[in-house]
Amino acid sequence: MSKKDNGASLILAYLNERNRPYSAQDVFTNLQKQHGLGKTAVVKAMELLALEGKIKEKTYGKQKIYFADQARFKDVNDADLKAMDSQISGLTTELQSLTQSCRQLEAEMKELTSSPTTEEVIAEIQELKEECSDHRARLEKIKSATNHVTPEEKEKVCKERDLYVKEWKKRKRLASDMINAILEGYPKSKREFLDEAGVETDEDCKAVLPST
Repeated sequence: MSKKDNGASLILAYLNERNRPYSAQDVFTNLQKQHGLGKTAVVKAMELLALEGKIKEKTYGKQKIYFADQARFKDVNDADLKAMDSQISGLTTELQSLTQSCRQLEAEMKELTSSPTTEEVIAEIQELKEECSDHRARLEKIKSATNHVTPEEKEKVCKERDLYVKEWKKRKRLASDMINAILEGYPKSKREFLDEAGVETDEDCKAVLPST
């Protein structure tokens, strides 16, 4: 494009290629970003092209519409139209097939990218092997230990624990009953009585009574 034609050759080629009606604003919008044409230059170029008969101009109210001179396009017969329709149908089918293939490839790529790499799998296997080795070592150490508790010893300890817990509950209940009986004739609060008597409760010592 030369500075002399102010984009006229570019606009002419654009209208002939698209072969559809455009306003000067449409052409300016479509070509300005890529080719840097000014709106005034576009309007003047299209008016000049129409004046020279290179494009056609139609006026609708206050708006002018420009389009390619249809005389420059050869006539198309029915056979050509059918051939074009057949070509369009074939291309549409091919497009659908390619679109489906692209979707399948995208799904495969997504699956592959989300899977761990070979290096990551090898590292994870090595980590699991080391973990299994540690567990085996601990198991062998436990098996070889000589201080295992026999079932009889375990049962004895559990029975003793239950006995001590029951005795604890019994004495706690007796002490509570005795304190409550004293408090019936005591003029002060329970807390003051416990402090004066020097009694420490389980709660004071943060001792929790186990469940049997």
